[in-house]
Amino acid sequence: MAFPLDIARGLATLAFAVVASAAAAQEAPDAMVKRVAQEVLQIINTDPKVAAGDQQRIREVVETKLLPNFDFERITALAMGRNWRQATPEQQKQLVEQFRQLLVRTYSGALTQYRNQTMDYKPMRGDAAATEVTVRTEVVRQGGQAPVPIDYSMAKGPAGWKVYDVIVGGVSLVTNYRDEFNEQIKNGGVDNLIKTLTAKNQGTPAK
Repeated sequence: MAFPLDIARGLATLAFAVVASAAAAQEAPDAMVKRVAQEVLQIINTDPKVAAGDQQRIREVVETKLLPNFDFERITALAMGRNWRQATPEQQKQLVEQFRQLLVRTYSGALTQYRNQTMDYKPMRGDAAATEVTVRTEVVRQGGQAPVPIDYSMAKGPAGWKVYDVIVGGVSLVTNYRDEFNEQIKNGGVDNLIKTLTAKNQGTPAK
């Protein structure tokens, strides 16, 4: 069963809260997911500023704990699909930065939803020497609600393991944004998408 887009994006907040710092770049991907998920959940549950909705503190957690280990160029390219090749190097650079900012804003706003939640970690499948893996987990919710599966698509490069997609309840982060991006490009080209993302990040309507 697919989740509505807004629910999927909100749940993906916790998904973004499971990657390690650069210091743990060579750590196994499933071990990295488990360790950092516990660290971030601990912050969510105990940090009074996070509990109070202090956006500066929440953004600090997102920026320092999570973002260094996401491959934003690959995420953006996948969300763009075939349109990525139409963009110039400068446009690609702007798209990556604006999409990164948009995700920070989106997930910082939803981080506190995960107070008192726990996660279940599934055994790794496949070849231990693989350079691309899927790490599978479930968010265990209170009140007898069904758990929500969250899968992390990860690839190993020179800098270690990085996330390039998150699938929440069967809904892909990349796919969710692809239709929106394609529509913006169809209506005004790559520059129109950059303008739209920039406007969202500045909190102003695109013109």
